[in-house]
Amino acid sequence: MDYFNYKNGKLFAEEVAVEKIAAEVGTPVYIYSKATFIEHLKKIQEAYSKLDTMICYSVKACGNIKILKIFSEEGSGFDIVSGGELYRVLQASGDPAKIVYAGVGKTDKEIIEGLNANIAYFNIESEAEMENLIRLIKQEAGKIKIQNSKFKIPRAALRVNPDVDPKTHIYTTTGKKETKFGVDIERARKVFADFGRQRSVRLCAIHIHLGSAGKTVEPYVEAIEKVLALIEQLRKDGFTIEALDIGGGYGADYITGMAPTAADYAAAIVPLLKGKNLKVILEPGASIAANAAILVTQVLYLKKGGRKKFVIVDAAMNDLIRPPLYDAFHFIWPVKVSKDFVPRQRDKDLHLDGTEIVDVVGPICEPADFFAKDRALPPVKRGDLLSIFTAGAYGFSMASNYNARGRAAEVLVDGSKFSIIRKRETYEDLIALEK
Repeated sequence: MDYFNYKNGKLFAEEVAVEKIAAEVGTPVYIYSKATFIEHLKKIQEAYSKLDTMICYSVKACGNIKILKIFSEEGSGFDIVSGGELYRVLQASGDPAKIVYAGVGKTDKEIIEGLNANIAYFNIESEAEMENLIRLIKQEAGKIKIQNSKFKIPRAALRVNPDVDPKTHIYTTTGKKETKFGVDIERARKVFADFGRQRSVRLCAIHIHLGSAGKTVEPYVEAIEKVLALIEQLRKDGFTIEALDIGGGYGADYITGMAPTAADYAAAIVPLLKGKNLKVILEPGASIAANAAILVTQVLYLKKGGRKKFVIVDAAMNDLIRPPLYDAFHFIWPVKVSKDFVPRQRDKDLHLDGTEIVDVVGPICEPADFFAKDRALPPVKRGDLLSIFTAGAYGFSMASNYNARGRAAEVLVDGSKFSIIRKRETYEDLIALEK
C-alpha cells in the first residue's frame, strides 16, 4: 500500500505530479509520501493493539528529522543504534521513554548520552558490554543525577540469538549463532545469573532480531516460541522479565504482494504473546518506510555495448546502494508513459509489448554502479525521468559522497503540497568540514 500512482500516464506522489517536483527541485531526488508513512505505522499499531505494545520505528531505515517528527506525532517510539540517531530523535521531539538502543559497539560517550536521556532500554549484545554499562553507570550516576533530576535506574534487555534463519540475504541475517549480534540463547541464563541482580541496572527484558527483509512469518513464530521458553525458565530462576522486544525485519513489498502484511504477522504472533504478562516491543523499519519513497532520476545517455543496451541515469550507487550491495530488486519505470505502459503491478517479470531489455546504470566509475540488469522498460530517451520505487528504507540513509558526488535532495509530499526537507548538497558542502 502506498500513494504513488499513475494518473493519465503521469506518476503522482499523493496529489502532486512527480515531474513537477523534479522540474522544481532537480534530480536525483528522494520523494516521500507522508500518507504512506502514517498508513503503514497505523496498520502495525492496530495489528498489535490487543497487546501492551510499544512500536519503536527503526531510525536507521530512514532518519530525516522531519520524517521522525511525523512518527513522534503519531505516537511512535524509536529504535536507535548510535549517538547520532539518538540526537536526531531528540531533535525531532521523540520521547526518550520510548527509545530502545541497540548496537554491538556502543562507545562510552554514546552510552552516557543514553543514560542522560533516560531512554527506555539498552539492548545489550554481549557480557563485555554489560560490564561496561555497569561501570559507566557507577561512574556517571552522581553527575547525571545532578544534571537530570528525573534520572532513573537504567533498564536493559539482553539480545539473544534464537538461531533461526529468516531466509533472507546473508548480509541482513542477524539471528543465527554465527553473528556478531547478541548472545547464544544457551548462554542467556548464565548472563542473567551473572548480571541479573545488579542494583545499578535492571536487566529485565529479552531482545531478538532475526534480520531484514523477511518474506515469511514462520521464522518469527519459531524464534518467539524459543524465547518464551527461555523467559519461563528465567522467571523460575527468580528474575523479573517485564518486556520482550521482538525486533524488526518484517518484509516490505519490493515486488507487489511479496511480503506478509502487518495483519499477517500479528495473526501468528499475537496469540503467542497474549496472557504472557509482557510488554511487547517491535522495531519496524522497512515495513513502514520502504514503500513511502521513490528515487527519481533523469536519463543522461543511451548506449550499446556488445549485446547490451544501457540506460545511463544521473542517480548512482552513492544515492541507492541496495542493488549492488544486497542484489536487491527495485521496480523501475518511467515517470511519464503512454496508457499502454501504465504498470498494474511492480514485478521483475513485467514484460509489456513494446518494452526492451536494458541495464539501468549510474555514472560512478564502478562496474557495481547499477540499479537493474536485463530489465524490461518502455523505450526512453535523454531527458526522460525514471522512478526507482520502494526506495524509502536504507536509501538516503546509506547514501555517500563517493566520487565527490553531493547527496540528493529529499522532498516530503503531504496531499497537494510538497516541501524540501533536505537540500541538495553543493560542492561547498562537500569540503565544508575540510577547511
